[in-house]
Order: sequence, then structure tokens, then C-alpha cells
Amino acid sequence: MSSFSSRVSVVEGALGMQEQLDALHHISVVLSRSLDLEQTLSAMLQTLHDKVHMQYGLVSLFDHHRSALFIQAMHGVDAEVIKDVKGVRYRVGEGILGSVMHQGQSLVIPRVADDPRFLDRLNLYDYGLPFICVPIPGVEGQPLGVLAAQPMAMSEQGLPVYTRFMEMVANLIGQSVRLVGQAHKEQEALRSERDSLRRKVRNQYGFDNMVGKTNAMRQIFESIRQVSKWDTTVLVRGESGTGKELIANAIHYNSPRANGPFVKLNCAALPDSLLESELFGHEKGAFTGAVKQRKGRFEMADGGTLFLDEIGEISASFQAKLLRILQEGEMERVGGTDTLSVDVRIVAATNRNLEEEVRQGRFREDLYYRLNVMPIKLPPLRERLEDIPDLARFLVEKLSARQGRELKISEGALRMLLGHDWPGNVRELENCLERASVICENGLIDRDVILFNNPEQRGGLAPSRPAPSYAPNEPLGGEEEMDERQRLIAALEKCGWVQAKAARLLGMTPRQIAYRIQTMNINMRRM
Repeated sequence: MSSFSSRVSVVEGALGMQEQLDALHHISVVLSRSLDLEQTLSAMLQTLHDKVHMQYGLVSLFDHHRSALFIQAMHGVDAEVIKDVKGVRYRVGEGILGSVMHQGQSLVIPRVADDPRFLDRLNLYDYGLPFICVPIPGVEGQPLGVLAAQPMAMSEQGLPVYTRFMEMVANLIGQSVRLVGQAHKEQEALRSERDSLRRKVRNQYGFDNMVGKTNAMRQIFESIRQVSKWDTTVLVRGESGTGKELIANAIHYNSPRANGPFVKLNCAALPDSLLESELFGHEKGAFTGAVKQRKGRFEMADGGTLFLDEIGEISASFQAKLLRILQEGEMERVGGTDTLSVDVRIVAATNRNLEEEVRQGRFREDLYYRLNVMPIKLPPLRERLEDIPDLARFLVEKLSARQGRELKISEGALRMLLGHDWPGNVRELENCLERASVICENGLIDRDVILFNNPEQRGGLAPSRPAPSYAPNEPLGGEEEMDERQRLIAALEKCGWVQAKAARLLGMTPRQIAYRIQTMNINMRRM
């Protein structure tokens, strides 16, 4: 056998090809298991020790902020020692590790005692054995750090194979470090975006954005401040359009559960069969169309708040199912047998007289008492007319931001709003102002663009209390008994159905006349 063949035989005896493949397979599996870099690197060094017989393996990564190498993971020492060695650093060009980081090339010491560059800061390695240190490749040729270990036996002929194997492992480590770094950046970006959205939502539903200075509203704000601190069930009462959902949002986002989910469900929108699946979830195959398991709203709200709107609309049979989870915090998915526990804060809302519903037997008394722990009753807008100017200005600011232009409302328009009884409450006020903002071209919402909802008017839009903003140049006759539609028709007849003339007569613009003709369903005569 030639000397070359003999040397190859010795090398392969030290670390055969099959051993290398087997070890690389295990190391690649370990590195892909988790995004916890320290945990995966420690497991990789364990494999390096067990499969390849390399002791005291370490991975040291370069910290750009501190301009030095710091040990990220190490094998062969106990946990207390690892805490100490993590504070050891190597500057670029300092010692064996620093030299490899600086040069970007592997460095092999046949015998540790013979190389003065070996600093021995860790006081671990055998001075009679070799030491191998290889760079961990990064982008554009700049190493991310170094991988180092010591063979357990003195085999100078096998060092090239060990070094080559270590370089392959370092390549795998480099890929893992980059992937973990990218994943952490994306997670940090998501966390930052989440926190930003949470701050935005909290500001949106904070007390500063709740408008009202009447005694009734001040008491409601104080109740929200008090009840938000605890997990008490809240029942929000009030007519449609008074802002019950806004109160639920304020309670959640000002509570300790603000970082948890806020889940909403309108109980009146679904029949019992669908309501049960929507609230409790269902198992695969529970009914026709249940092709996979689905979480219900209670599970989605775990750790947060569940807002049940229109709670007074649920049937008597479903009330019993709802009562159990409110009492015990336990439920089963539809078609399932496993009992699930959930931690959910309940805020319910209704516009019904639940006391009367209980007396009539349509609402369970025990469920009523379970929900009515902390009642908050919202007054209708007609009972707090003092708040209308502030509410109107607040809503106009919202419309201004949404439309991307400056909008203002005149004092005359505010006085006109005060003359309406607002059967649709705040929702009707918001709709009224949005219509007015669409009509006004100059950004000023004045009396002449305020149009109220009136179901009796076929066109759907007409003032419920006529408050004309114009002074006719000529009397039309019988004005006191006319509503706005009749007055407009009288002006058109007087002017021969010429819109421009009627506009001058009424002190309006042709555009305003044309809009009223359309919305009031006035048939134009041809003269």
C-alpha cells in the first residue's frame, strides 16, 4: 500500500464518510427544530460531541453594537459556568477566535500548547490536543462568528477531514442564524405594528373621545372607569343608535384585558342553530357542511372580552345553554364531548325592557340576574340635547378626517339640529351630518344643507321641523302653513318652473334647488 493510500485510510478511520453523513443529518434536523437560537446551537454542539467526538464545542457570534465576539452556546460545562463564559469577549484579531473572525479563514492548531495565540480564557481545553476554529459564513464574505471545538484524540493526519466537516457544519449554522435573525425581525415588526394598533384603538375608545357633559353622561363615564378595572359582567341598556357598542369598546380597551381579544356578535342576526355553532364552535362532521373543526366566539375571546349585542333577542331554549357557560365558564363544541374552559369577560347589550320580558316569561330570570350585574343605561339623544353641539363638532371632525378635507359646521346649523327630536339617536345625527357634508361644496355645513330623516316623506329626506335658512325676496302666500316641499313647489310655480329664478327667489343656489327637487320627488312641469 502506498503512503498516500495509507494516509487516506488513517483519515477515514478517524472520521469516515458514513459518520460524516450521519452526523450532518442529525445536525441539520436539530438546527431546523426551533427559532430559539441558543437551544438549537446547544443541541447541535451536543450532536457534535456524541457523533463526531469533538469536545468543548462553542459558537461565538459577532455583536456589531459592541464590536466583539461573544459566546452564544457552549457544550461540556455546567449551566453556572456557561453564565460566566457568556461574558467573555474577543475583539476582532484577538486570540484564535478573533483571528479567524478577522481573516475569515479556518485555523487549525495541531497542539494547543505550541501556539501562543491561544489565550485560554475559558480554562477548559487540553493543551496536548488539537484545536479547530472555523468561520461561520455571512453575507458578502463577512463572517457572522466562529465555530470551535477540540478533537478528543491526537490524530494530526485526520485534522483536514475534521476541519472540512466543521466548515460544513458552520455553513448550516450560518443559514440558521440568518433565518432566525430574519424571523425575529419580522416578529419584532409585527409586535411593533400590533402595539401601534393597540395604542391607536385605545386612543380611539379612550374617555377623551367620549362626548357628553350632561349629568347622565358624566355618571356613565364614571361607571365605565369603575367597572373597567374588574371582570364584572356588564349589561348596557339603551335605544338603538345610542352607542352601546362604543361603551363596550371603552370598557374593554380601558381594562386589564386590553391586550386580549375583543370579540363581537349580534345575537339577533342568527337563528338558534347557527348561533350555537357561532358562539361555542363545532367539531368536524357535527352537521352537514361542518368540514373542519371551528372555534366559537367564546374560544376566540379567551383572555379578553366578548360583546353580545341584542342579547334580548335570543330564544328561551338557547338562554339555558348560554347560562351554563356564564355560570361555570365551561362549554362543549357542537358535536363534541370534550369540556372546554374559557376565561371571558362578558359585556351584553339590549334595547329591550328585560324586566318586562322576564314577567312575560320570554326571558329567563336566572339569566337576567347573571347578566344584570353592572347595568349601564344610555339616555336617548332627545334627553341630552345639551350634548348635541359637542357631538356634532366631534362627528364633523371625524368626517373631515375621512374625506380628507376641512369641514366646519355653522352656529345656524347647530341651532337647527337642536330643534329635532332624533328618534334614531346618535346614529341618525351622524347620518344627517354625513349627508350634509356630501352636499356642501365649500366645506361649511350650514342650515341649508341639513336634511333630516322623515319616513313619511316619499323621497326619504325632509326636515321634521322646517327651519328655512333663506328669506324670500317676495312673499309666496300662506308661508306659515307650508312645509319646505310645499314652499319649494310654490316658488317654482311662481317662477314658471325655472329653477334658477326659484333659487333667487328663495335665496338658494341652483344646485341646492336641484338637489331638493330630486330628493323630495317633485315632478317638474314643462312650460
